[in-house]
Amino acid sequence: MAVVKLIVPTTLRNYTGRNSELSLTGNTVLDVFKALAEQYPDTKNIIFDANEKPMVFINVFIGTTNIKQINCFDTVLKDGDTLTLIPAIAGGAITESVISKEREKENKLDNDEILRYSRHLLLREVGVKGQKKLKSAKVLIAGLGGLGAPLAQYLAAAGVGTIGLVDFDKVDTTNLQRQVIHGTRDVNRPKVASAKDSIRAINPKVKVEVFNEMLTSDNVLDILSGWDIVADATDNYVARYLINDACSILGIPDVFGAMYQFEGQVSVFYAKYGPCYRCVYPAPPPAGLVPTCSQGGVLGVLAGIIGSFQANEVIKLIVGGGESLIGKILSIDAWNNRYQVFDVAKDKECHICGERADIKNIEEIDYQELCGLKVEEEEPILAIEAIELKKRLDSGEEINLIDVREPHEQAIVQFPGAKYIPIGQLARRQEELNPNVDTIFICKEGKRSILAIKTLKEAGYKGACYNLKDGLNTWARDVDKSFPQY
Repeated sequence: MAVVKLIVPTTLRNYTGRNSELSLTGNTVLDVFKALAEQYPDTKNIIFDANEKPMVFINVFIGTTNIKQINCFDTVLKDGDTLTLIPAIAGGAITESVISKEREKENKLDNDEILRYSRHLLLREVGVKGQKKLKSAKVLIAGLGGLGAPLAQYLAAAGVGTIGLVDFDKVDTTNLQRQVIHGTRDVNRPKVASAKDSIRAINPKVKVEVFNEMLTSDNVLDILSGWDIVADATDNYVARYLINDACSILGIPDVFGAMYQFEGQVSVFYAKYGPCYRCVYPAPPPAGLVPTCSQGGVLGVLAGIIGSFQANEVIKLIVGGGESLIGKILSIDAWNNRYQVFDVAKDKECHICGERADIKNIEEIDYQELCGLKVEEEEPILAIEAIELKKRLDSGEEINLIDVREPHEQAIVQFPGAKYIPIGQLARRQEELNPNVDTIFICKEGKRSILAIKTLKEAGYKGACYNLKDGLNTWARDVDKSFPQY
């Protein structure tokens, strides 16, 4: 039996006792997965599906080689191998530019631009031709949050001629810790408006087009059409699959970035030359398994790191040359200083860019259902308002009050009378709950508590379960004004 090291990503560490590295034994990758599930039972439903086959949203690498390129989960291991799990968080390189020579020749640099971009012009790899290509380029940025902020700033500073901004959200105070394109005075403004003002302040020569709307299957092709590159800086799986599918159909490169807590990923999904997002992640993880930054937190500077890498990939595609991340995933663990590039291959069975692709019309796909976000009407999740919970607690009613937040979140603020049980432990600790009284689950936003209820019901729990609607933030807003929001 080989003894191997398993690198566990942040998103799965709740199920491995917060361990980031494990020593496991097994002759094959599948053996190691089984050993992991035996040592940490809470991981079984995460890494195996109902048919006891490994989940497709997790990519496994031996060194920097994807096991899909060897013998998949039957790949034989040897002592000292390092396995790295790369889950979904949200070919060869090309050297030519995505900008034609004809378009490059249409633009000239005036004296002001020669001075502004002089440090680019001194680079042999960029020079006058490269700068004219940047001026000719049209880049659409989807998402003006943590990743979109440095993307927009650096592309504007670099002299990208036309920048498109897509976002339907408004600036929130919690955004300011990392979304550096917005300022305190921009709170409650549309993000596209705030970002447009910042871009104009950086470089008034840049043309800015804004789309203050949510990407949907009805509008994604219209919005993405006509752009040279799309930079995916979104924070949800629906948008990522939408953008990937639209880019694949339109023949546009998708410069992808994602982050969570201290880890991030960057890649270029360009179906013309390499794999697309679906090739690497055929299906998203179960809904609620991978928390968002608002639920699990994120190191502010990580957004700058990942967004800057995305901007770098965009510039290389425009200028031409350099080593692209097409067919590769750059994985960054900023806290532990791990930077690795993993090879990923095109999937000939891919539904959008494979040899027998069967996705022809994006409008026919229910992306909410694909990402597990459809509410099942036959099994609705019961909810309770914060004010109602307050009344029941004040009356002295017996209630199972379960807090499923992370331990460090409880250090920020504890909810009086609540018992802490991590979601991954609910199934085996259900006997600690009294099924004859209501169980009310609480978390920060009321999303993880929904996952907790589903997890408990799937484990066979028969008692009544309620989700504190909108979580502790609504408690702070409607019940206890002194209760901190975070």
